[in-house]
Amino acid sequence: MENKLAIFIKTSESEKFATTNGKLMHAKLQHVHLEPTPTGDPDLIKKIMESDPKLQYFFGKNSKTEVPIAGFIKEQFISRRIDRLVIDNANKTVHILDYKTDTDKKTFRNKYIAQLQEYAELLKQIYRGYKISCHILWLHDWTLEQIIKK
Repeated sequence: MENKLAIFIKTSESEKFATTNGKLMHAKLQHVHLEPTPTGDPDLIKKIMESDPKLQYFFGKNSKTEVPIAGFIKEQFISRRIDRLVIDNANKTVHILDYKTDTDKKTFRNKYIAQLQEYAELLKQIYRGYKISCHILWLHDWTLEQIIKK
């Protein structure tokens, strides 16, 4: 049986790896665009093209990356940054994509849902009358999961 210090060190190293890997992947994905001509990391472009076809939409010509957003929710000031955002004015829908590097989709699920709910609430204040659609891209297996559709 591992002692508590060994477990702590192992957990700490795992979290550090996930954080470092997550920052690196975010930086690479920020520069990936599929339209008008594919640009960015060729391996990531290939993964996106081979993944769920809905994922490609988030890397199209209308997508924005690392979008800052701020406002008030229940009298509390909130400031966040959205990984990918697509505004579809024709269908009055705002699409949000958030990247997650976790290999266990359950551990921080409630935290991630709350994060996306904040994004949706802030965007509803800006895009009145628009629907909000929030997705997570799980980078460990390249699955796209819709979390919120309002």
